[in-house]
Amino acid sequence: MIPRILAGVLLLAVVASAIGVVYQRYRHRQLFVELTRLERERDELNIEFGRLQLEQATWAQANRIDQVARQRLGMKFPAAEDIVVVRP
Repeated sequence: MIPRILAGVLLLAVVASAIGVVYQRYRHRQLFVELTRLERERDELNIEFGRLQLEQATWAQANRIDQVARQRLGMKFPAAEDIVVVRP
């Protein structure tokens, strides 16, 4: 009687363990797919960040700022007689 009960308990434990292994493998695959997607997204964001840094450097160049100031804002360097030096 006891060996049958023990065998039944062991059988249930083996089945439960097998179900647990299958579930963990399934969960591992889900997480791996998610990790792969996130890594791809990270790489795309890094590329976009590099492009934005390059664009910012281009727009921030002194000659570009000078060009925009002259063309759009009508600014120019003051003449020598218009410059006033203020000392403390």
